[in-house]
Amino acid sequence: MFTPKYPPQDTAPPSTATAPTTHTPAPVQRTAPVPVQVAPAASNRPTVQLTPGSALALAAGGGAVVLVVGAVLVSMLLAVAITATSVAVCAVVLRSILNAERNR
Repeated sequence: MFTPKYPPQDTAPPSTATAPTTHTPAPVQRTAPVPVQVAPAASNRPTVQLTPGSALALAAGGGAVVLVVGAVLVSMLLAVAITATSVAVCAVVLRSILNAERNR
């Protein structure tokens, strides 16, 4: 059941070895060099220009994102801390119950 299943071996006939052939290179043709095109100085892409109002909105949006991410991370850390505290309290209570049973 756990033994590997191997595919069947190839049944192709062995290839016949041929003698190496000599290769003669083709004659090289000399051509004129291709002219290099110079990139245009002005780009056709639209540029983004920030006005003072849009820069302020961008900064406010970035600050809001930082505050939201920070609040989420702090709340996750607080949840872990509360869970760890409750587990520790449960362990202390169980230990005292078991010690009380053992002393009777």
